[in-house]
Amino acid sequence: MTVAEGVVDRLMYVGADGYTVAVLTTGERSETKIAGTVLHGLQPGETVRVDGDWTNSGTLKVHECERVLPATVHAIRRYLGSGLVRGIGRKLADAIVDTFGADTLDVIDRDPKRLLEVHQIGRDRMAKIIAAWADQRAVREVMVFLQGVGVSPALAVRIHRKLGEHSLQVVRNEPYRLVEEVWGIGFATADTIALAAGIPEQSPERMQAAVLHTLLQARTMGGHCFLPVNEVLTHTTAMVEQDEELIRAALHALRRKRKVVQERIGGREVVFQAYLHQQETMLADNVMRLLGTPSSLPGKPKLDSPELDDTQRQALHMALTNTVSILTGGPGCGKSFTVRHIAKTAKAAGAKITLAAPTGRAARRLSELTGMPAMTVHRMLGRNAEPEDDDGGLFDVNDPLSADLIVVDESSMLDVGLADALMDKVPAGAHLLLVGDVDQLPSVGPGSVLRDLLDVPDIPRTHLSRVYRQGAGSGITANAVSVRDGVLPVNNPEFWFVPAEDPKDIAETVVDIATRRLPAAYGIEPNKVQVLCPGRAREVGALHIGRLLQDVLNPHQEGEPQYWSDDRAFRVGDRVMPIRNNYDKGKNGVFNGTAGTVTALSLEDRLLEVTLEDGEAVEYDFDELEELAHGYAITVHRSQGSEYPYVVVPLSTSAGMLLLRRNLLYTAITRAKAMVVLVGQPRALRMAVEQTGDRRNTALTWRFTGEDLAAGVLPPLREDHGQVAAF
Repeated sequence: MTVAEGVVDRLMYVGADGYTVAVLTTGERSETKIAGTVLHGLQPGETVRVDGDWTNSGTLKVHECERVLPATVHAIRRYLGSGLVRGIGRKLADAIVDTFGADTLDVIDRDPKRLLEVHQIGRDRMAKIIAAWADQRAVREVMVFLQGVGVSPALAVRIHRKLGEHSLQVVRNEPYRLVEEVWGIGFATADTIALAAGIPEQSPERMQAAVLHTLLQARTMGGHCFLPVNEVLTHTTAMVEQDEELIRAALHALRRKRKVVQERIGGREVVFQAYLHQQETMLADNVMRLLGTPSSLPGKPKLDSPELDDTQRQALHMALTNTVSILTGGPGCGKSFTVRHIAKTAKAAGAKITLAAPTGRAARRLSELTGMPAMTVHRMLGRNAEPEDDDGGLFDVNDPLSADLIVVDESSMLDVGLADALMDKVPAGAHLLLVGDVDQLPSVGPGSVLRDLLDVPDIPRTHLSRVYRQGAGSGITANAVSVRDGVLPVNNPEFWFVPAEDPKDIAETVVDIATRRLPAAYGIEPNKVQVLCPGRAREVGALHIGRLLQDVLNPHQEGEPQYWSDDRAFRVGDRVMPIRNNYDKGKNGVFNGTAGTVTALSLEDRLLEVTLEDGEAVEYDFDELEELAHGYAITVHRSQGSEYPYVVVPLSTSAGMLLLRRNLLYTAITRAKAMVVLVGQPRALRMAVEQTGDRRNTALTWRFTGEDLAAGVLPPLREDHGQVAAF
């Protein structure tokens, strides 16, 4: 056994399982390569003491790792200059250490006013350094505690950013709060902390957290708004291995705390998370309100057009004579063409029009296809929304409820929360037209709003079925229709299936096609090709294939900055996308699914600059990088509302049976404009075409009709880092 102590100079590799390879500086110049899963979460500049054994390759395989405060002048200089303590860069770190030497950290910790002795530091900077040091000390305390209970200390920064000075108290005494309050921490992690901290296995807090976790899994993995009570009891009891009566008591306590709502729907007792129940009931109430309000559309729109076919004219009449209506159809059926005529007809009669879509890409595509301005639904509903010319948003400065006709494209992407926010803001008498393709995947978030509203008899709807698309893209459309109807696609000049059996071969073939074959064959840049994966994990998932693509398209260059966030390396030039809405970033907020590129990276300031597809540059602190995903390979769910010239899709049964579904394959195919290439197992393709999937557990239709519900099926439970979910 060898013991070594030194400063982490740089990270060389971080795997999905936490396996980390780093370079440790054990003296002014001596370097040691260290490796092991216990190193997960290390950051350059930290001082660590490691125990391990040497391998034949000269790497120290680490079994134990302890973070310690730096003791030498060299280590202190590296620590302060690494950016771990905000407000101190390399030059200032040199000045501070030159002034105080080996006593530097003791001065900052016990007598920080002496920092004013450093000529570059005034009172404002001193105050910032004191605050940053206090934060770093708090993070270190949480790290030490987590490491002591066998949990990755890398979570400490995330916990501290959310809970601040209360972090250690919550982690020690109320660890189950982490599940609800800290994004990315699941029940398994909180349970490990709690049991190690001595919280009893039968404690009410544990039982209640387990119930909420069961409902959370149903929401995130299956998109369900509720679960039948008996399923909640069965799955939660199995998970915690306790008596069912304890789970019943926990459910009762959660009802008293108004964290869940129990309701009898369609002859079944079901349980909602309270906020989902509120969103769904309010959504239904607002749709009823809009349906029951007379139209206030100005003028007398001309309800005919020689350019439209009979069904499209029916859609025109429907949209301009009903306050709520739905237009559906597959690719190439003229939905956008029809929407353009509807909007222009209403505008000619004096109506104010708003066109919107759930994502920025979908909104831009809608604008291109209709020739009219469009915006995201989030921006339309946001407090900072601004009018755009004469076709501005739902709000303007003087009258926030000024739109006469609101058209929302890609409505299959509306989850129950966004749909609730939308319906709540639509003014009485205005017309709302929802446009979408119900055969695509449902929303990433919970609910199946478009499908549920189509099942409400009182809501007018028109379905476009005639395919008009000819020439470029028609081969894609034909195969999309085949898949939608349960028929295997066939090869044509715009659609290819490349057979491969082994998941590793599938991944490597996808990378080769996306980076070499397609660009060489069609004279295009690799950024015109988008890889869409059924899921995130395993060898054919977006995480693994994305890393392979990154190493080919944007490899790390010696001397260039690189930052590891968990197992993901960020570099200047990386394709990225936000995976959470953040209303505090940018001019009007940054929204899930927006494409961007990393244009700057500062290790000293611990900041990443991302330039979004609309040209706006926004900054992400290194502690916020869980809000970003790499965009080299994304899940099919993440691609909704977008179009790409060339699409490559891996298909393997190793991705999980739940991910090989008809609507997923159909959605992937309909994202492409010029070519689709499927790579994988023929049996996986057959499975994806044949499996139709289950309906989500929602009660939206029932709130209109009172009819019995078709029950969705809860997916199998998984560990926090397992692979089942598609998004």
